[in-house]
Parts: sequence; C-alpha cells; structure tokens
Amino acid sequence: MSVLIETSIWSEAFRRRSVDQESPQVLELRELISECNAVMIGAVRQELLSGIADARQFEALRDRLRAFPDVPLHSSDYELAALHFTTCRRHGIQGSNTDFLICAVADRLGLSIFTSDRDFSHLSAHVPIRLHRSRFSQKDLE
Repeated sequence: MSVLIETSIWSEAFRRRSVDQESPQVLELRELISECNAVMIGAVRQELLSGIADARQFEALRDRLRAFPDVPLHSSDYELAALHFTTCRRHGIQGSNTDFLICAVADRLGLSIFTSDRDFSHLSAHVPIRLHRSRFSQKDLE
C-alpha cells in the first residue's frame, strides 16, 4: 500500500549520518522506497527544497527528489484541506496549510501518512487520516 511521506521523514533521511545510525523512520522510508510505496506531493517537495542557499546542495537534493513524481492534486484537495483546517480550528487544533493539504490528499487517495511530526496525531483525532507506523523499533537497531 502506498504511503504519503511527510516532510519530517524526508528531512531526517537526508541529514548526513552513517547507515549504522539510521533511525527506525529512515529504515522504514528505505523499505517503502524499495517497495515503490513512497508517495510525494509538490508541497512537500517545496518544503524540502526551501531555504537551501547553496546552489549545488539545492540541485543535488532536487535531482534526488525527482525520482519521486508528485501525486497530481485537484481543486477538491484544496477545498477539503480548507474544511479540515476549519474542523480542527473549531476544536482548538492548529496546523499548517501544507499539513492540511497532506491530510486531504491522503484522505482522497486512501493513503496513510508517514510522519514524525506529532501535530498529525492531533489532526487525526478530527480528520479521517491514518498514520503509518514504522515496522522497525529502536530495539531492532541495537
């Protein structure tokens, strides 16, 4: 089953560290990629590339991310994201426009969301999303 990968997971995977120090989240991302189950949207791509001042680093990351085509978005995704925003705000829950867009696309396509951002746990109490859990644990790494 395909999984929409949220920015926090990609960011963790692209941080420089040795393979021996990879987190359960990075190991899970590698598995999802090898199974061809990792999905991306353009807003996540934009978040990952934003703020990279060095042109070579930007181009290197851009080129790596091009292996993951963006899921096409529809006007209804933005409308649903706005409804999710309003629903959560009514319950005192805040989120970014990108977070709600991720929720809307995942909802429409029946995807789970893989994230380490705890805000999505709060959102999931009020919008119909499923959060993906890593098959790996910290114990697996020891």
